[in-house]
Amino acid sequence: MGYIYGFIIAGILLLAMYYFIELTTKKKLSIALAFTLIIMTAITYNNHKKKQQEKMLEVIIKYKQAKNIHCGDRDINSSTYSLSIGTYTFIGKKNTPHYAEMIDALTCQ
Repeated sequence: MGYIYGFIIAGILLLAMYYFIELTTKKKLSIALAFTLIIMTAITYNNHKKKQQEKMLEVIIKYKQAKNIHCGDRDINSSTYSLSIGTYTFIGKKNTPHYAEMIDALTCQ
């Protein structure tokens, strides 16, 4: 829904620019192209971040279900690592060989 509002606002700005600003047609087209590129870049960035977040949440759900998670060459589970919710980082528990190791949940599968 936010994208629709963005396009509406951009359209209003472009219409205002077209009717009320005395610029050449080339300048108007270049400004319109710049607006379009900015909006498309924002959409692409948001989609990328959304996919990253979904992947990370899948990893967190697997961890909470006490399943093994693969992070590079390590297997992470709830018996050897704890989860820091604020940073979504796995931290090695005391009295384990992985004590104080920190692994970002984004690197896991």
